[in-house]
Amino acid sequence: MIGTAHAAPPPATVSAHRDPNVLRWLAAYTASLLGDSVYFLALGFAAAKVAPPAEVGVVMAVGAVPRALLLLGGGVVADRFGPRLVVIGSDAVRCVLILAAAAVLALTAPGLWLLIALALVFGVVDALFLPAVGALPPRLVTGDQLVRLQGMRALAVRTGNIAGPPLGGLAMGLGGASTAFAVAGGLFALSVPLLLGTRIGASAHRDDPAAGLAARARPDGLAAPGELAEPAAPAGPTELAAPDGPAGPDGLAAPAELADRGTAWAELRDGLRYVRRHRLVGPLVLSGAVSEFGLAGPLNIGMVLLARQRGWGSAGYGWIIAAFGAGAAASALLLTVRGRVRRAGVVQVATLFAGSAAIGLIGAAPVLGAAVVLALLAGLICGICGGLAVAMIQTATDPAYLGRVTSVMSLTGFGIAPLVYPAFGAAVSLWGPTPVFLAAAAVSMLGGVIALSSPAVRTAD
Repeated sequence: MIGTAHAAPPPATVSAHRDPNVLRWLAAYTASLLGDSVYFLALGFAAAKVAPPAEVGVVMAVGAVPRALLLLGGGVVADRFGPRLVVIGSDAVRCVLILAAAAVLALTAPGLWLLIALALVFGVVDALFLPAVGALPPRLVTGDQLVRLQGMRALAVRTGNIAGPPLGGLAMGLGGASTAFAVAGGLFALSVPLLLGTRIGASAHRDDPAAGLAARARPDGLAAPGELAEPAAPAGPTELAAPDGPAGPDGLAAPAELADRGTAWAELRDGLRYVRRHRLVGPLVLSGAVSEFGLAGPLNIGMVLLARQRGWGSAGYGWIIAAFGAGAAASALLLTVRGRVRRAGVVQVATLFAGSAAIGLIGAAPVLGAAVVLALLAGLICGICGGLAVAMIQTATDPAYLGRVTSVMSLTGFGIAPLVYPAFGAAVSLWGPTPVFLAAAAVSMLGGVIALSSPAVRTAD
């Protein structure tokens, strides 16, 4: 595959958090996350300088349109050309794009059109970047290290969320939006050589006989529910490159055929069919989508509306969000240290129910202290739930479909879930936060019911 020319890492003899190759990738990923955070802050302030609030909102939202529309196509691109090449290309393009914007802002006083164009192009690149970067972890470590790597990745996300805004604010204070854009471009530039030095394989966990979630091969290429806890049949890199691999009886293409499928649309349909038919991936992806649909409102605009309705103000909102972030960071650290979780499927479903309940109860909290404690618990529990779900999906997914599976998962959070914001806000206006938070938690729990109804999820280890 294009973009995967570097030799695959050897079978895991070193834990992910001690592997220099993994740490190199993690440093590149963190730099990219920081660049993202600084860019969005600079974009908002640059727009506020030349436009009224309504138009600032347009600038900040316009990039989400191409990202949502093109995410599934980004998964096809990642699988066709290799996620490493796509991630390197995305960060390189973002670097050039943001540095060019910094130069224009420093030399001239452009109108709103420049910022809108910048946001649109950035959204297109994001649609390529997100599926590709999500498909990389299984190519860096063996299956027994994926949970640990997901914990490390979550820690990187928290670092970007916490450190990015102050860094962007400092740059804004020193030289305005042009300086902040230059800092963001520099961070994207930093990630490129780190990625170039990162060794990846077709999918390291496929060579790991101890990968608990990778299923033993069946005639249709998918996992049998009772086999999920058993070792995988090893598949070497040469099997992915075989020129004439036959299609399975279910009609899914063999990995080797993907380069010859013809149209990108055919590959996209093939990927969606793969998700739908896979006994473990399908239920987990659907469960995550339903849960995201339920919790997107409370976790985003819900906390703002709750703080205002209870009279806690912006300070109270800050405490709730900080507590949730602290809990999520603690869960990421726990997964990093723990590494492997037994009965992962059962634990994931249990934490989905518990995390949903905690978020629902935040809306019923009568005092700020109770809401903060519940938010801390919710962040801790939901972080474990999300980390396990992603690790199980990536371990069970055929390497040739990782980009498309990741794009389907990303579409839920970046494209579909935000559609509930207006309805959630209207419901809070009509009935208040408590019943709406609890109803949203109940919707999220339906995702747990979906997962629990799958024998493959229940027996995943």
